[in-house]
Amino acid sequence: MLKATTYADVTRFDLARTLAGKGRYWTTAYLVDGLLIDSGCAFTASELVKWLAGRPLAGVMNTHTHEDHIGANGLLQRERAGLLLHAHPLALPVLANPRGWQPLHPYRRLLWGWPEPSQAEPVSDGEMIETGRYRFRVVYTPGHSPDHVCLYEPEQGWLFTGDLFVGGRDRALREGYDVWAIIASLKRIAALPSQCLFPGSAHVRRNPAGALAAKIDHLEMLGERVLALHRQGRSVDQIVQALLGPPMPIEMITLGHFSRRWLVCSYLAEHTA
Repeated sequence: MLKATTYADVTRFDLARTLAGKGRYWTTAYLVDGLLIDSGCAFTASELVKWLAGRPLAGVMNTHTHEDHIGANGLLQRERAGLLLHAHPLALPVLANPRGWQPLHPYRRLLWGWPEPSQAEPVSDGEMIETGRYRFRVVYTPGHSPDHVCLYEPEQGWLFTGDLFVGGRDRALREGYDVWAIIASLKRIAALPSQCLFPGSAHVRRNPAGALAAKIDHLEMLGERVLALHRQGRSVDQIVQALLGPPMPIEMITLGHFSRRWLVCSYLAEHTA
């Protein structure tokens, strides 16, 4: 399932596999002046490629290598000879061999599927990616994944955040995420003068400074409370029960891979090593 929405010169694609007649667990890609930022999941790759047919496409920028952001890379490169992909240096082996480098849990295979291999060029922190009308600064933003980057267009104040910022008050985290790195990366992008934030899911935000500050405050305050209880000798499960409310459906769907417990463990990781 694909839905396209236009924001000035930015086209947003909301993409999801259709299950029982509805799109489930949406992801987002953007097209700006011929630059495609992320490419959705494998199950929506053909829809995205069909929508892009006949339109100019200068390149693809992947914010990170999770399967719901790289799913159409391989098909696009097969359809358009010489199409250039850009990604963090750590992303390149994953893109070249997704099955070998990024095994998928059952829920991930069901919702987003296996991406095809693709080839990309590495980008450095602070590098500028230029299109005909715009210049996008690459900003390294690890935490959600080690290879995560954001894109910032300083003249327009556009901020493309991938999955670094999706809004909300987190009560759970996926195994392997680094919450302290997420906080540091959020502070880095919050320092950029931005007029419009385009996330990897959730709604587009105008004048996002307040939303970014609120997210940072929430994560920092939660971290302080987690550490305070840890210093009192509370176990991880006790901290979860004290701070993070009742069990969440996502914990059952992911068989615990995305959970309140992993959020607490991420806060404690550098304090219990």
